This record gives sequence, structure tokens and C-alpha cells, in this order.
Amino acid sequence: MKILSLVLALLALAVVASHDVPSPEQYWNNKLPNTPMPKVVQEILPSELLEEKSTSVNVGKGGVHVNTGKGKAGDGTHVNVGGKGGGVSVNTGHKGKPVHVNVSPFRYNYAATENQIHDDPNVALFFLEKDMHPGATMTLHFTETTEKPTFLPYQISQSIPFSSNKLPEILNKFSVKPGTEKAETMKNTIKECEAPSILGEEKYCATSLESMIDFTTSKLGKIDKAVSTEVEKQTPKQKYTVTAGVERMGGEKTVVCHKQNYAYAVFYCHKSETTRAYMVPLKGADGTKAKAVAVCHTDTSAWNPKHLAFQVLKVKPGTVPICHFLPQDHIVWVPK
Repeated sequence: MKILSLVLALLALAVVASHDVPSPEQYWNNKLPNTPMPKVVQEILPSELLEEKSTSVNVGKGGVHVNTGKGKAGDGTHVNVGGKGGGVSVNTGHKGKPVHVNVSPFRYNYAATENQIHDDPNVALFFLEKDMHPGATMTLHFTETTEKPTFLPYQISQSIPFSSNKLPEILNKFSVKPGTEKAETMKNTIKECEAPSILGEEKYCATSLESMIDFTTSKLGKIDKAVSTEVEKQTPKQKYTVTAGVERMGGEKTVVCHKQNYAYAVFYCHKSETTRAYMVPLKGADGTKAKAVAVCHTDTSAWNPKHLAFQVLKVKPGTVPICHFLPQDHIVWVPK
């Protein structure tokens, strides 16, 4: 995935340069001149890939091939996205067995699977709003994905199909074999993007930074903040304590964008007018500090009764506000 997205980003840079159109970073600055760009966005801008060394690209009829100078292309490549960014988890089991894909815990119209309840690290991200106060402790594991597919400029992303009925064409374009874990992950991302919204939710899958900005500003108007969770360093699962300085951001209208697992950067964005966003300072048992973004849903009556949050917290839909921390590669947008 990472190698393929590297190729696309490099090709996209060439196209952008030749057509004199704004880069994704320039588009951000033009549309959101007073809004600092969160770290997660900075890390997946195509321009950063210009610093990559020893990368040769060969685009032919057989697909896209890359030699990174670190052995044969594809050596050691393994898609393991479960719990590394809060997206889809993939479990292939032994060779020959079917690929199993869990749905994201941030899809509120899906029921949690049994193995997701027991194995998904994102289980710990859910909590009740009443428990978010200085001195409260929670056992958390903030993971950061090593797979960071980059954004493509709008013009490029629009030229690439993104729909279930075009899946064979998409897989062929990325030289991904049907039935593999990569193929199932891409298929699942598209499927979830095409699923209907729950009551009171407006959703959109952004396949470029430009389209994410356009959707967000169309729903919220002027943007005050675009923020993500930031952790000092990667740590094992440990106890965190909420420290002084919990800050509520904005009112009850937000757009939250969840990073998806795909060949290039795709974000599942949804707007709700029954949410409260907070910046929560945390300190780990080992001293690690974090500024975690928490989103609290004040109306969960339309969620699937078997959603992961209800099963973990032992509450029923529509009874109490349910909160969750955002993984490091997700974004909450707050209007002015």
C-alpha cells in the first residue's frame, strides 16, 4: 500500500507542476489561511515524498512497479491495519483460509463482531462523558500507523474510480490481486463509504485534501480549528490520568474525519450536530504526555444497539453521552 501510494504521489506532483494548479498545501492555505494544519495532514502531503531516496518508478501496461532500493519490491510487505490508526482490522489466518475484515468502531450503524470486542485496541477508546475529569484514569493504547499513504491532488483523485462496481478496475490499476488482504481492505473501505448514513448524520468519503476541505467548510462554514490527537512518543498499553486543562472546543456541531486504509489517503468524514469536542491532557504511567481529542455523542439513539460502545460500556442507545478518543491520524473540525 505504502509503495503504491508513493508512486501515485510522485506522479501527482509531476502532473500538478505541469498544469500549474495549486498543491494540496497551497489549497489549504488559500481556503483556511488562519487555521493551523494538524500534524497528521502535514505528514501525508505529497511534497514530503520528494525527500525519499533510492526510489525508481516504472509505469507500464502491467501496472505500477517500484524498486525502493531495499531489496525486491514487495519483500516483507504486510498490511496490518487493525488498531494502528483506528481503521479496519485484517486477519488472514493460515494460508488458504478466507480473509476476515472487521468494521471500524467509528461506524455507528454496524454491530461489533465477537473478535473485535476482544481483540480491537480501539475498545479502550470509548468512555462515558461523566468520566472525563482531572484525576480520572483510563487504560489506553495510542498507536500510530506505519502505513501512511499520501494525499493525491484533487484532479488526480477524481480520475481514479472509487466505487464497488469498479473494484476489478481499481485492483488492476494498483496491481492488487483479488482475494488478498490488500484487496479486501480496499473493498471494505469503499463499501463503508457507500453505506447509508444514520439518522442525523451527513457523511462523505474524501479522496483528496481538497475535497475534505470543501466538504467540511460546506457543512460548518468558517473553521476555527482542525485538530488531532498528539502523543509525545509511542508507548505500550498503559494507564493514563486526565490532568488539569480539559478544554471544550466549539458548540455541538462538528465534522470528524477518520483515516481509512487504502492505497492513497482517504478520510471518512461525518457531520453531526449532537456532538461535543474536547481537548484532553493526559499523562501516562511512564510519564508520557498526550493531548487527546475526545468526541462525545449526546444522541446515540440511532446507533446500532450492538455497536461496540454499548457492549463495552454496558449502556443502551440514547441513554447517556458516549465519548471516544480519536486515534492520532483522525481529525476533528470545529467551526467558529
